[in-house]
Amino acid sequence: MAQREFDYFALALQWPGSYCQRTRHCCSSSACCQSNPLAEFTIHGLWPDYNDGHYPSCCRNSDFSIKKISSLMPELQKHWPSLSCGSPSLCHGGKGLFWAHEWEKHGTCSYPVILDEYSYFSVALDLYFKYNITKILSNEGILASNAETYSVEDIISAIKKAVGALPLLECRRGSLEELQLCFDKKFKPQDCYLGSGIGTSSTFSSSKSCPRRISLPTYTPLGNGPNGDASSAISWLIENEPFVPFNVM
Repeated sequence: MAQREFDYFALALQWPGSYCQRTRHCCSSSACCQSNPLAEFTIHGLWPDYNDGHYPSCCRNSDFSIKKISSLMPELQKHWPSLSCGSPSLCHGGKGLFWAHEWEKHGTCSYPVILDEYSYFSVALDLYFKYNITKILSNEGILASNAETYSVEDIISAIKKAVGALPLLECRRGSLEELQLCFDKKFKPQDCYLGSGIGTSSTFSSSKSCPRRISLPTYTPLGNGPNGDASSAISWLIENEPFVPFNVM
C-alpha cells in the first residue's frame, strides 16, 4: 500500500558525548573510538514526518549506493558518522551502513521534495551547516562539560532566537542526547512539538524526558579500532561496490 506524502522534515542531531559515554568496546566504524573526541552535534538523519507524530518509512525501492555520494564523503564522515559498532537493518533485508539505513528508511520517503540519494544527503548537510547548533549554543555560553548543567528553557530559547523556531530535545539520564530542528517542504524552519502538538505554546512541550537542567557531557575515547580507521574502510567500499555490508550502526 502506498504511503501518503509527508508533512514536514525533521533534521535529527545527536550529541556524541551522551552516546559515546556508553561505548564499551571499539571498532573501526564507530566515531566514538576516534582518538580525538567529537565535540559538536552530528547528524542522525533527515526524516520526513507526519503532523500526527507518525512517519512514513521504506517508501521506494531505491537501494543505497555509496558511489553516488562519494564526493560528500569528507563531510559525511566528519558530520554524519556512525556512533555504534552495530549494523542497522535495511528496508529490503540484510544489514548495512548507517547511511544506507537512513536513505532507505527515510530518504526514500522525501519525494517529491527530494528526488534522489545525492540530494538527500546534500540537503541534510546544507541544513546542518546553515543552522549550526553547536555554534549557536556556544555563543550563549552553553558548552560541553561534565561539570556544568544548563537550563532546558535557556537551550530552547537560544535555538529559537537563532533559528526562528522551537527545537525538540530528547534526554537520557539528565544529558541531552538528541535534538531535532523542523522544516516545512521549502526548508523554512517551523516549530517542533512532541507528537506534533500543533497549537500548543508551552516551551517544555518541546522537550522529551528532559529534567529542567541538563548537561552536554564529554567523553574519553576508548581508542581506535584494531582494523584501521573508518576513512580507509569507506574508501575500500567505494572502490569495490557491491560489497558485504560494513559493520556500522
